[in-house]
Amino acid sequence: MKFAVKAWSSGRARAGVLQLGSCPSPIETPALLLSTRKACPLSIPPDLLPSLPSPDSHLLHVSSLHFLEGISPQTISDIGGLHKMLGLPGHVFVAIARDSVQCLPEWNSTNNWERLSRLPVAQVKPVELNDGHILIFQNVGGGSVFGSVVGGSSVQERERCAQEVASRSVSGYWIGGFGLGESMDERPALLNAVTDILEEEKPRLVSGLGLPEEVLQGVSAGIDIFDSTYIYHLTLGGFALTFPLDGVETYVSAFQLTNIGSDQTKINLRATIYRKDTSPIVENCNCYTCQNHTKAYINHLLNVHEMLAQILLEIHNTHHYLGFFRSVREAIKSGNFEQFRLKFSGSKRYHLASEAAVACM
Repeated sequence: MKFAVKAWSSGRARAGVLQLGSCPSPIETPALLLSTRKACPLSIPPDLLPSLPSPDSHLLHVSSLHFLEGISPQTISDIGGLHKMLGLPGHVFVAIARDSVQCLPEWNSTNNWERLSRLPVAQVKPVELNDGHILIFQNVGGGSVFGSVVGGSSVQERERCAQEVASRSVSGYWIGGFGLGESMDERPALLNAVTDILEEEKPRLVSGLGLPEEVLQGVSAGIDIFDSTYIYHLTLGGFALTFPLDGVETYVSAFQLTNIGSDQTKINLRATIYRKDTSPIVENCNCYTCQNHTKAYINHLLNVHEMLAQILLEIHNTHHYLGFFRSVREAIKSGNFEQFRLKFSGSKRYHLASEAAVACM
């Protein structure tokens, strides 16, 4: 694995390039790590994966917790690794030792957690699922090891952990313990305390920051890769991302265009207002869904509980959110990241304040 920072903006925000294993093209950062279910994208079939932006969509999160049932790690290894088993030679699997199954409803049962608590640590090693790319915590069979930086809501504990990890021979850093109830106001101090200590020339991956505002907050602190289930939960709820992607100057006007009962970053396609709407989710969006289907069709699919609705929504939401990350990178490269962040966050707050004022009239 090779990583290099190419541009800085507004102090800590940085754009870089990550070259990883079998991925034929370098991945630009800040980047999004896509959620999977047993290493497969949650709702996107393999034949439609190429429709997503490449190589931005080639970083896939994988958790060994998903493999406690079914095919064993040894069987995966005998086949030749996840890449060969899944037919995804150009993708990179990122094994993270965290509670990533929280996004999978079927795992929220007492029996599964009792089974997991009795397993030896060796049976849930993330490295056993990979074959020579990003690995977390253990250096087995090659690959790149990321050191874990935690510490809860204590700035002192995070600093102590970061200092210890920075003294080790690791290829990068995984920053965990976020998205567990801390406020947006608490995060900057916790993130900055860590990134001020970690080496600049190594990539930083964070779990738990998924909303656009949270991503921007992480980028402000110098985070490079974001592991989140935001797209999954958004899609599950029937929501589609709609905020503009073509530059900071369009944000204010776009957020004030309509009032359809949302925060103007997304729309609820279950709503009856879209029953006869024959326009795409986002005009001029070149994702597979917007190029081939309408809001009315997806509204119908959702209302009849057709699984195709989630497939089409996840394709659009993934495509759109990867576009958001591209806009973030462009803002950093042009030296306008802070303006971009303030425009995005400020415009959303303006819309919410306007909605509240209307509701009180």
